[in-house]
Amino acid sequence: MNLRFISAADIDRVLDDRELISRLAGFFKAGCEVPLRHHHSITSAEGGTSGTLLLMPAWQRGGPLGVKTISIYPGNAAQGLPSVVGIYLLFDGTTGLPRAVLDGVQLTLRRTAAASALAASFLARAEAKNLLMVGAGALAPHLIRNHCLIRSIERVVIWNRTFDRAQKLAASIQRLSISVDATEDLETAARSADIISCATMSRTPLIQGAWLKDGAHLDLVGAYAPDMRECDDCAVQRARLFVDTRAGAMKEAGDIVDPIERGVVTVEDVQADLHELCRGQHRGRQSSSEITLFKSVGAAIEDLAAAVLVMERI
Repeated sequence: MNLRFISAADIDRVLDDRELISRLAGFFKAGCEVPLRHHHSITSAEGGTSGTLLLMPAWQRGGPLGVKTISIYPGNAAQGLPSVVGIYLLFDGTTGLPRAVLDGVQLTLRRTAAASALAASFLARAEAKNLLMVGAGALAPHLIRNHCLIRSIERVVIWNRTFDRAQKLAASIQRLSISVDATEDLETAARSADIISCATMSRTPLIQGAWLKDGAHLDLVGAYAPDMRECDDCAVQRARLFVDTRAGAMKEAGDIVDPIERGVVTVEDVQADLHELCRGQHRGRQSSSEITLFKSVGAAIEDLAAAVLVMERI
């Protein structure tokens, strides 16, 4: 048995963003078996919640199968440690023998950004020029890069609770013909943005619906639990709603689950997921003036697609 260990550097070296976006589209169109992910709260010695464990399996009939294990410990940041760590295990679908262990964090970063870009290809206006990145963590540069692949972005503005981190990210991104700046004024930046991409761990809304201009596309990536919010009820009401997968979003996405539970919107207001968009069952954006909202909680089908592509290119 030849078990391979694939590092974060290996993943970055062999994965091409455009190819990954295309591969995700193919997997969502074809579909695969994706049980609802396991979501476990880890209790600390003091009795409180110290972290979260996620288990995400997926497989194709007659094809490979895999499972990702991710632990999320927000308190790690105070110790200078990463708050999100994990691995991806890829198995042979015929024999069940393990084929590879891949860095789970880098795989997640790359496939998450690609999924947002895939959604934006259906939902963002073709003329979108201004991108607002809310959050300056590890995912932010990947989201910026992928959105710039899908639309002809001319200006990127970055906002973070800690302005210094937004400045550092802006300084690290060098793109010819694109202006990249940091801001402390979230409202002003949001009011002028064609695409707003949020990747935070916020438990209270950051983006207000009143700020969204006609034709804006809101990409919500960070709030992965029912008690987390990145936008307010007004934004949810004003926008046409889309999700990565209905099964995951309807259970875990705070920006969808919370408004539905309180009667702000209904389940029927969710127009489509990536399966339906990629299969042509819904065309996505229908006018240049409508506001669209894409809520991503992450899906195991994305991990499997990315892992298979890595193994083909390694």
